[in-house]
Amino acid sequence: MSHRILFILFFFSTLTWAQRGRRNAEPVLHEVSNKAVVQCVFPEAVKVEKVNDYWYSILNEKGKVIGYAMNSQSFCADIVGYKGTTPVMIITDTKYMIKKVALLSHYETLSYVRLLENEGFFNQWNNLTLKEAGNKSLDAYSGATETALSIEKNLLFLLKNGIRMKPKK
Repeated sequence: MSHRILFILFFFSTLTWAQRGRRNAEPVLHEVSNKAVVQCVFPEAVKVEKVNDYWYSILNEKGKVIGYAMNSQSFCADIVGYKGTTPVMIITDTKYMIKKVALLSHYETLSYVRLLENEGFFNQWNNLTLKEAGNKSLDAYSGATETALSIEKNLLFLLKNGIRMKPKK
């Protein structure tokens, strides 16, 4: 019985020590393909064209606009999560209903990002208009608060500015 207790104490103290070392570890870049993000929503997408500072048109092989996208990468370099910047992409249909919110290339801890994904954090904005998404109050999140807050700030920046600069149809 005492061996079992010692083993349990040893196991948890080792786990705590290992986690402490991970927190101070050098950040690792997790690359995300913008093309892959767009094509997971619109598999028929073959081209993305810049419309203005905020918006990109998503085109099919016939050159027809099938959706739109915005990303915060060039605007939100001062918004930092747990390990670095957290640029996001918002993809909408042609009526500006949000179809996907995705975290782009980042240095965040993957387990924190997976936690947010598993809790449906990125899906909260799906099927909302830009205005509805900008007014949405988010549910509480635990375990990845710094990452979630920085993603939210990126989103709010894009929503605020993107509404004003929507491409004309």
